[in-house]
Amino acid sequence: MDSEDGFLSALRALALDPAARGLTDDAAVINTAPGALVLTHDTMIEGVHWLVGQNPADVAWKLVAVNLSDLAAKGCKPVGIMLSYMLGTAEWNASFVTGLGEALTAFDVPLLGGDTVAAKGMDAPLVLGITALGEPLRRPVPARKDACVGEAVWVTGTIGAALAGFEALQSGSKDCGESIAYRRPTPRLAEGRALAKWVGAMMDVSDGLMLDASRMADASDVTIAIETGAVPITPALARRRREAMSWGDDYELLFTLPEGSTPPVEATRIGKVQPRGGHPLLLDGSPPLSGSALGFRHNARVPGK
Repeated sequence: MDSEDGFLSALRALALDPAARGLTDDAAVINTAPGALVLTHDTMIEGVHWLVGQNPADVAWKLVAVNLSDLAAKGCKPVGIMLSYMLGTAEWNASFVTGLGEALTAFDVPLLGGDTVAAKGMDAPLVLGITALGEPLRRPVPARKDACVGEAVWVTGTIGAALAGFEALQSGSKDCGESIAYRRPTPRLAEGRALAKWVGAMMDVSDGLMLDASRMADASDVTIAIETGAVPITPALARRRREAMSWGDDYELLFTLPEGSTPPVEATRIGKVQPRGGHPLLLDGSPPLSGSALGFRHNARVPGK
């Protein structure tokens, strides 16, 4: 049980409440009368999800954004967040609070509470988490498991911008615009709400387009066939298409629609949902090479992330 997938498989035996969705999704859905409440939680670790020495204000922004991205994939209006915070230095804490305030204002979401802790040794990496709560526009709430054979597969925005931003930041670039997609991603909240009434399956692209498409296929018991040449890649990585598709941190929306439908948001058609075959994912008609990294997994990290 030393892998992320193995640990999650063990947890699924305990997560029996329907609200947990079998732990195959990025959020829990609690149905109440007359509505529903969507809850999600993401954690970030220093040196894994952000670079050591990175601006704490950017870390705070990203922590909020990645959680709200899960709500975007459920077609939700954010109603609040709760912060789990590991104290750093006084300067680090102050800068984090500044960035947190900027993110709360930008995304129009209130801070409702949370918890703070402190490590005994100052050498311990910082571990930060947020629980985000959202009000869904549609019931049933969109899920990964709702992809149907014959539907087209779409993605918003471009893929690879976060990797390009990470490399710019790592190289010491002083051009803040070059690294902003990595430092301060923007969750597709408006797009998620616009899509909620029309989509089959929907999820955000956080761990890499190929891995997340594979997860959608597994949850829906289908095969997703992607035309790699159709995937919109950020220009800086035009010659590194497969790497861009596996790196993650893009926080775009991956979704399915009936063939022939036009999405109500700007998006690119990248493939099709097919009957389940020998592999959940096909790239230009063939399964990925055995052992190739499809995306970011804990305990099996993509190089450089």
